[in-house]
Amino acid sequence: MAWYHTFFNGLQQDAWKAAQTDERTQLDLELLVETLEFGPGDRLLDIFCGYGRHALPLARMGARVTGVDISAEYVSSLRTEAGKLPLTVVQGDFLQLTDEELGGEQAFDAAYCLGNSFSFFPRPDMVAFLTRIASCLKPGGRFLAHTEMIAESVLPDYQERNWQPVGGAGEEPILFLVENEYDPLESRIDAHLTYVRAGVTQTRLARHYVFTLAELGRMFNEAGFEILACYGTMEGDTYALGDEAVWIIAAKM
Repeated sequence: MAWYHTFFNGLQQDAWKAAQTDERTQLDLELLVETLEFGPGDRLLDIFCGYGRHALPLARMGARVTGVDISAEYVSSLRTEAGKLPLTVVQGDFLQLTDEELGGEQAFDAAYCLGNSFSFFPRPDMVAFLTRIASCLKPGGRFLAHTEMIAESVLPDYQERNWQPVGGAGEEPILFLVENEYDPLESRIDAHLTYVRAGVTQTRLARHYVFTLAELGRMFNEAGFEILACYGTMEGDTYALGDEAVWIIAAKM
């Protein structure tokens, strides 16, 4: 069983949701609209959709969205909130879901994976992950991926420890602490996470695999994608060494 099968529950979920801002979500949505070239009625695949911060507004715009997430908590709340919107929510491990569960092979006009979930897999699984996404897309369909765990971003400013409170006004804050261990032979960061709120403490282990942009590019090509652009900012500036994250825009060949 992979680590992420049991990771997404409890305080972790609350902390992630509290850390997202309306401004960041709006910038994400603008980037999705600008890069994925979809229109009303097109089918979008939201991979690791979480609580629906992208899926819900895109469905309100008229796109037909299918969101996939492994978290029972998020999926349940998102299904309730979706109501009569053109939004289908599927719970499960994306790598293990069938074509039928996702809506059929080559069913989608575009897909995206945002929120820094694009670093969960070692190389063989990453190739399988990208290949699975490609199989869901129509020829020429676009895919937008975001990650902060790119080697050129995370290693120059590697932090072994960090902590911060998260939570909005009027909410009980969650104290979030992280202790990182980098395994150079695996190119992997093991993040030991602690969440504390109102006397309740929960711990988690997250594993993020760190690839160079060139390595990711080769995996995209192997999976049947052509990379169109790599942004280092949400405004569309070309990625450069030391940028905090990368946004990769690709098209199915």
